[in-house]
Amino acid sequence: MPDRPNSPPITLAEFQQLIRDRYLKTDAARGVPGTFMWLIEEVGELATALQENAPERNPTPAQRANLVEEFADVIAWVTTLANISGVDLSESLTKYTDKGRVEGVKS
Repeated sequence: MPDRPNSPPITLAEFQQLIRDRYLKTDAARGVPGTFMWLIEEVGELATALQENAPERNPTPAQRANLVEEFADVIAWVTTLANISGVDLSESLTKYTDKGRVEGVKS
């Protein structure tokens, strides 16, 4: 992972607050349906980036950088949806961190 002196690690709660502080007014005005459509668009862009970054395609550094950005975009839009829906993402993830709540894997 590259050294990022200007970008210290951030917790999920801090990230959710950052997104809330920057975008809540606009996001709330757009509403859940409009925001969900933006998320789906970003998921499509992530799908394309994943295909472009398949090892057999020998992705370029620019394609790799785009893949990283598309993951960030999807996470940001999921966070936006959580904010306008009143969901604390840290709390929601206890589904996976509380022993015995989720076991096994989907196949």
